[in-house]
Amino acid sequence: MTALPPIAMLGVGSMGGAILTGLARHGAERIAVTNRTAEKAAAIQLDGVESIALADEPDGNARAVDGARLVVLGVKPAGIVDLAREIAPHLASDAVVVSIAAGTTTASIEAVLPASVAVVRAMPNTPSHVRLGVTGVAGGSRASSDDVALVARMFEAVGDVIVLEESQIDALSTISGSGPAYVFLLIEELTATAERMGFTAEQAATMVQGTFRGASELLAADDSVPMTTRPAELRRRVTSPKGTTERAVAVLHEARLGEVFDRATAAALARAEELAAR
Repeated sequence: MTALPPIAMLGVGSMGGAILTGLARHGAERIAVTNRTAEKAAAIQLDGVESIALADEPDGNARAVDGARLVVLGVKPAGIVDLAREIAPHLASDAVVVSIAAGTTTASIEAVLPASVAVVRAMPNTPSHVRLGVTGVAGGSRASSDDVALVARMFEAVGDVIVLEESQIDALSTISGSGPAYVFLLIEELTATAERMGFTAEQAATMVQGTFRGASELLAADDSVPMTTRPAELRRRVTSPKGTTERAVAVLHEARLGEVFDRATAAALARAEELAAR
């Protein structure tokens, strides 16, 4: 990929830090970031990145966005609109403002920005820390296809990108956004089962974590079948007829895991809608 245009990141928490690391590795004409405290600003030491402490430079956000083509708002959802309002007079006319906050619509951000400034909403997930993230990207009413493509290219620095309608972004958050927690929960529960079977905590952790990692790597590496049917095919290969795995899988099917995941994601979506309504 070619180098990205100038970027400003306002507020760099855990997720923002993962994105910033990927961007610094990928390269951009300029990257300026802001954080509230000098300690947080000093902790960011990446080549090609200017880190500004707002405690030392109250107008640091304005300087960071000056000339930036991409402006990432990384503060908590409750502060997104106020931050957009603060930087509005300092944005370039062709700037694209990117929100990674859950529950904050592009319309609410557009309302406080100049009419020429586009807004794109993005929903990355925590595997972005190891450049294996999945990010959903949706353009607001003023975002062109080129604007959305530019934001997608930015997030490709930390993993895969799915471009979708904003109406789907909350649903995506219940799958890829919350999904790592579901995987970690399964690992916790299978590890506890291994310990109840008499294995030590270390043995159980090695077995379960190694198995999940190996299965994921195998899923990614085996391109003998299409991606959409690959999990089912790989499961079939492990499940010998009349064997032990077949018996175990039958019990899992009886538990109606599909319905459990349907209820879990529906609960997460309902909460996202509650947050958006605030």
